[in-house]
Amino acid sequence: AVLQIEPSQGGNARVIVGLTLPADRYGPVLAAKLGELLDGRFGDGRCTVEVHWDIPTAPVQSGKSPLPGVRNVIAVASGKGGVGKSTTAVNLALALAAEGASVGILDADIYGPSQPTMLGLAGRRPTSPDGRSLEPMVAHRLQCMSMGFLVGEDQPVIWRGPMATQALNQLLGQTRWNDLDYLLVDMPPGTGDIQLTLAQQVPVSGAVIITTPQDIALIR
Repeated sequence: AVLQIEPSQGGNARVIVGLTLPADRYGPVLAAKLGELLDGRFGDGRCTVEVHWDIPTAPVQSGKSPLPGVRNVIAVASGKGGVGKSTTAVNLALALAAEGASVGILDADIYGPSQPTMLGLAGRRPTSPDGRSLEPMVAHRLQCMSMGFLVGEDQPVIWRGPMATQALNQLLGQTRWNDLDYLLVDMPPGTGDIQLTLAQQVPVSGAVIITTPQDIALIR
């Protein structure tokens, strides 16, 4: 956070707090609490606190450039399946959106996509304005893209690694993400081809690893 103090007339003070994370709901609470703490600290005048926020583009791997329309890519991964990774990813996306951020979620689990069901978009199909790119589906203020939109719910995906990697690259690069602060990538479990592709080819700002305390969720 960046703190700036400006004197004003009558002995009053104006404090400006700049945050680098979304704070639509938290900001007013923070401003009120800081105002209570700072009142009287600058003489006999009142202290007015303003909280603003702006999300910067975080550093990525050397030699990579941010994706078009996306400031930050965050991978949500796990070593094992069934630990709540997809649930955590969508709830984290919803929490960021509730604070005012522009958020997207890419369901990178090619073989077992779950985000269409979690977001109430099962059975829907994305549109393509130019025959080459895809418009993301939107639900609960989240932009979303998933292989589940392109393959029937009862249709198995039987692809070798290179095909799955190509599908991930297409979903990432051919989706028309619209000015996202964060793109959360719901990864498949494990350390296979899709995870290596994301680590090597996609400009990732950070990662969240989901696990549970049971030994079966921690062993390799």
